[in-house]
Amino acid sequence: MTLEVPAHSAHHAGKPASRIRQKNEETIIQAAEDEFARHGFKGTSMNTIALNAGLPKANLHYYFTNKLGLYIAVLSNILELWDSTFNNLTAEDDPAQALTKYIRAKMEFSRRHPQASRIFAMEIISGGECLNEYFSQDYRAWFAGRAGVFQAWIDAGKMDPVDPVHLIFLLWGSTQHYADFSTQICRVTGRTRLTKQDFEEASDQLTRIILKGCGLTPVH
Repeated sequence: MTLEVPAHSAHHAGKPASRIRQKNEETIIQAAEDEFARHGFKGTSMNTIALNAGLPKANLHYYFTNKLGLYIAVLSNILELWDSTFNNLTAEDDPAQALTKYIRAKMEFSRRHPQASRIFAMEIISGGECLNEYFSQDYRAWFAGRAGVFQAWIDAGKMDPVDPVHLIFLLWGSTQHYADFSTQICRVTGRTRLTKQDFEEASDQLTRIILKGCGLTPVH
């Protein structure tokens, strides 16, 4: 599942991106992530994003005609990363290996894209109006399909009978916590920031806890 950027919000939809265009879009989205994460959707202006991107405002509007389109593009990026990893789960997979791979991938996204994760969290907390299209009937069917994979593992005796829906919520919440609440984690642990090693150690611990809760042996 991905979130569609409105056709009126991004120019040249469907055309191959040139190297310059791709670079500029990445620069704009990174600057937008920083602003949306600090000030939210309402508190962010296209002027400030343009300044932080080092581009004239006219150039910003060339790629994204309005703030909503840019905001949805930021959300779409992180949702596509999250969902593409989950798409690959199948009933034929070994659950211990599949869950280990998924947890590590989600933790790496939290390390590399913390701002985008926080923007998503703020959007959901504020009601998720900009994600109404994303959370459609198609999304619910997609989610049911993911839960169905877990149920197939349970039915085949590959893992303990846990509720697949709550297991998915646990996977999402625990891995995204390290992006959304990194400030809290740092203050509790006395760190100034979370390092790559911190994320690797957290991944090991989450994997061990979650797999054992599912009656699975952690993969080394």
